[in-house]
Amino acid sequence: MAPSIRLITLSILFLSPIFSLGFSPESPTDRHILVLVDDLAIKSSHSIFFKTLTDRGFDLDFKLAHDPKLALQRYGQYLYDGLILFAPSVDNLGGSLDLSAILDFVDSGHDLILAADTTTSDLIRDIAADCGVDFDEDLGALVIDHTSYAVSKTDSDHTLIVSDDVIDSKVILGEKKLEAPVLFRGIAHSLNPANSLVLKVLSASPSAYSANPKADLSSPPALIGSSISLVSVVQARNNARVLISGSLDLFSNKFFKSPVKKFGSSVEHAKSGNEQFVSELSKWVFHERGHLKAVNVQHQKVGETFEPAMYRITDHLVGILR
Repeated sequence: MAPSIRLITLSILFLSPIFSLGFSPESPTDRHILVLVDDLAIKSSHSIFFKTLTDRGFDLDFKLAHDPKLALQRYGQYLYDGLILFAPSVDNLGGSLDLSAILDFVDSGHDLILAADTTTSDLIRDIAADCGVDFDEDLGALVIDHTSYAVSKTDSDHTLIVSDDVIDSKVILGEKKLEAPVLFRGIAHSLNPANSLVLKVLSASPSAYSANPKADLSSPPALIGSSISLVSVVQARNNARVLISGSLDLFSNKFFKSPVKKFGSSVEHAKSGNEQFVSELSKWVFHERGHLKAVNVQHQKVGETFEPAMYRITDHLVGILR
């Protein structure tokens, strides 16, 4: 028998929902997602990622981020359950969308995937900051690693890095261990220590640092080592979930299909771990797993065995969840 959780309160039991009503645990993939891009070519260059979502039953609506007809809601009702923001360079969103509209969307319990790169605008940075993630302020900076980089004929500045330092959580990344390291090229971010709801999911190695690869270092980098987060997630108290990546390439067909060999390693993987990593992570973001389910919920006054029709403010109650 599953364990019971007994809760004794000193005031009235307020029977409000404690689980998200923005999705159905029985049919979590019945979701409508808006995908905003700054270039429609992303629909093709990142098509494998999008197909993993449609194959799981998601309905994707692609629009340019500056489309003047953009709207997240109509007549007070939200049109979408989730938002994928693959438009790092956009300074201003089209239609009725702006910073406040995006944050209100998340505050209303909806989910967000945001990807950045070296072109990341102040708008995208502000959205991330409100979620507890601070991107490197150096606009020319990339994550550089002279030890944990991918062997490549085209990458000479060691900005194509390799990481398998992922969060130890089967709830977030699934039961199966990552089969190959993840390729990453992008910008670093740190977590706001005042925000306890944000977690690092993919971290840089101890030898990594954030700097402009085209400039000489005149001072120590602000972000170094394992303190650098490459991908982070947020589990909000309203059950909204947010994924923030410093790399748009992370989701690309090129990175999904690319073989990967870490410098100094004799092992070459025929395919990177990007597709597995991103697919499993998106299952958590879009509520396909990671939820508690309450069954046989009971409540009554202390010392009684039946559920009354109503309670008074001063009643002492017992609640049982299994």
